[in-house]
Order: sequence, then structure tokens, then C-alpha cells
Amino acid sequence: MKIFSAHIEDLRSLYISNLKKALDMEQQITKSLPKLIENSTDPELADAFRMHLDETQGHVSTVESILRTHIGEAAAETCKVMDGLATEASDTISDATEPTIRDIALIGAAQQVEHHEIAVYGTLRRWAEILGLDEDAALLESIEAEEENADAVLTEIADRVNLEGAAGGEFAGTDSVSRTRPAA
Repeated sequence: MKIFSAHIEDLRSLYISNLKKALDMEQQITKSLPKLIENSTDPELADAFRMHLDETQGHVSTVESILRTHIGEAAAETCKVMDGLATEASDTISDATEPTIRDIALIGAAQQVEHHEIAVYGTLRRWAEILGLDEDAALLESIEAEEENADAVLTEIADRVNLEGAAGGEFAGTDSVSRTRPAA
């Protein structure tokens, strides 16, 4: 139940509200990435998480700056989606005991976060364009591009790590047809 509710009366109010959620999202990611780095056993994956932590800290600063420009402060609103994704990632870390499987699960969790961020920044960028906020739009487009790049890097790593994990798993030596179709 909401005790205090922001009054969203127009696109600008919606834009500001979602910028505040984006700030919380980035702050949560900044807190979560060190755990992902610590729990990664694949060196390339840990490096990708380190690189994205640096980018994410920049995203926090950028979103704070945009908010200060519009409302005079960098206030955050809870991003409930990120709360859920962070909980899932934390559960994955504790549930996956085999190192390669943990890496696969971490990549999956991180890509879910990246996809959410891409959607958030694409939406915010478009709203900024509609509102005539060209500087905001350019900054948000830059963040969106970095999120897309982070997702692409994770996909490249996943292509290798997923195969390594599958080689030792229950489906090793089977093809996709025999895994997905029941025996006749």
C-alpha cells in the first residue's frame, strides 16, 4: 500500500518519476556488482562486471545531474523491478554450488538487469525527445548504448561459458531434439 503517492499529471511528471526510479536502479546495481565480481569464477566475466561497475557509477552521476537540472535535487524512488532482480541474483549466488553453473546463472541474472535497463533508458530517451529535452535525450541515449554493449559482452561470454557448463551437465552428448521431445 502506498502511503505517499506522486501525482503524475503529465508526461514531464512521469519522466521525472521514472528518472528517480532509474537513479535507484543504478544505485542498487552499484551495490550488487561487487557481489557478482566476487562470485564469478570466470576471469573474463569478472572483468566484464568490473568494467560495468565503472560505467554504472557514471550512470548514477549522469542521472543525478539530470534530476538536479529539473528538480534541484537528486532524489531517488524505489525501483521495485530492480529489487526483484537483485533478490533473484542473490538467491542464484547462494543456490548454485558448481562454479561454472554459478557463472552461467550470474550471466543470466545480469542480462535480465541489462534488458530492463535498456528498456528504461530507451523509454526515458524517447520521452525526453518528445519533451524537447535534447541534452537529456543525448545523455540517456549514451547510457542506453552502454547498456546494450554490456549485454552484448555478456552474450559473448555466455556463448562460451554455457557450452562449458553443458559439457559437464546432464544433457552432455544429447541434441536439442532429444532433450525437448518426449520418447515415442
